[in-house]
Amino acid sequence: MRLRTLLALFGAAVLLLVGPPLLTAGSDSATGTQIPGLRLMVPNTPGGGYDITARTAAKNAEDAELTHNIEVFNLPGAGGTVGLSRLVSEHGNGKLAMSMGLGVVGAVRSNDAPKTLADTTPIARLTEEQDVVVVGKDSPYKTIDQLVDAWKKDPGKLPVGGGSSPGGPDHLAPMLMAKAAGIAPKDVNYIPFDGGGELLASILGNKVAFGVSGVGEYLDQIKAGELRILAVTGPERVDELAEAPTLKESGYDVDFTNWRGIVAPPGLSDAERDKLVRLVEALHDSPEWQKSMQQNGWDDAFLTGAKFGDFLDAQDKRVVSVLKELGL
Repeated sequence: MRLRTLLALFGAAVLLLVGPPLLTAGSDSATGTQIPGLRLMVPNTPGGGYDITARTAAKNAEDAELTHNIEVFNLPGAGGTVGLSRLVSEHGNGKLAMSMGLGVVGAVRSNDAPKTLADTTPIARLTEEQDVVVVGKDSPYKTIDQLVDAWKKDPGKLPVGGGSSPGGPDHLAPMLMAKAAGIAPKDVNYIPFDGGGELLASILGNKVAFGVSGVGEYLDQIKAGELRILAVTGPERVDELAEAPTLKESGYDVDFTNWRGIVAPPGLSDAERDKLVRLVEALHDSPEWQKSMQQNGWDDAFLTGAKFGDFLDAQDKRVVSVLKELGL
C-alpha cells in the first residue's frame, strides 16, 4: 500500500509539473489573435462610415477565425466625442476598441472636447476613401457644374449635408469645394448629421440640396439609382463609380480623401496592445478583408502602432490649419 501511495503521489507531482505546459501549448495567449469578449464601439449612428467599417471588420475577423463573437455597439453623440470620452474612461480595458477616423479628429476641435485622441492607444489606420458629392434621384442637378452654378448664385439657399461635425471630412470637403468654386466658405449653409445614415434620409427627402459622404456609405444607393453621384473628391475616379468625374477634372482644384482606423483605451499593457495590433494585422492580410475593401471602394492605408499615433498628431495639426485657411 505504501509503495502504491508513493507512486500515486509521484504521478500527481509529475502531472502538476507537466500538465500546465501541455494545457497551454496550443494557446495563442502570447502570440495569437483570439480576444474573448472583444467589444468594438461605433461613435456614431448605424449606417455611417464608422459603423460599416466596424461591422465589416468584425464579420471578416470572425469569418477568418481570427477571433469570435465580437460585439459591435453604437454610442453616438457630438461627432464621435461622446464615444471617445467613454473609451478614454475605460482605462486599461484591453477588450474594448473604437472605430474612428478624420471626423473624430475634427469633432474634438470643433466641440472643444476635454478628451482627445492623444489620450487613446493607437492601434491601426485601416482604410482611405474618397468622398462623393450626391443628390437625390429627383434632384434638378444632373452635373456638378449645374449644382455649382446654382450654389454660387445663393450659397445660403442650397444647404449641403454631411455626416460629420465641423472640422470632419464631410465638412472640410464641401468647404474646400466652395473655395475652389469662388464661394466664401463662411457663406456655405452646412448642416451636420451624426453619421451617413442620418444624412441619407435628408438627401432622399430633399431637406438638403446635396450631400457629401464616403464612397462606401452610399455605394449601394448610387448603384440602386436612389442617389445620383455628381463627382468624387479624390485624385482619381473610383472603379465602382467610373461614370463620376473627379472635382479636379471638372475644373475645381480639390483633392481630398478620408481615412478610418481603430483606437483603444489608454493604460493597456504591452501584451494587450500588441494583441489588438496582431488581430488587425491578421485581419488586414485576410482574403475576407481584402475582398471587402474592394467591394466598398476603400483604398488600403494600413498603418499600426506608434506610426499611426504620429499620423493622428499630424492630422490634428492639419485640421487646425485647414480651418484657419478657410476662415472657419
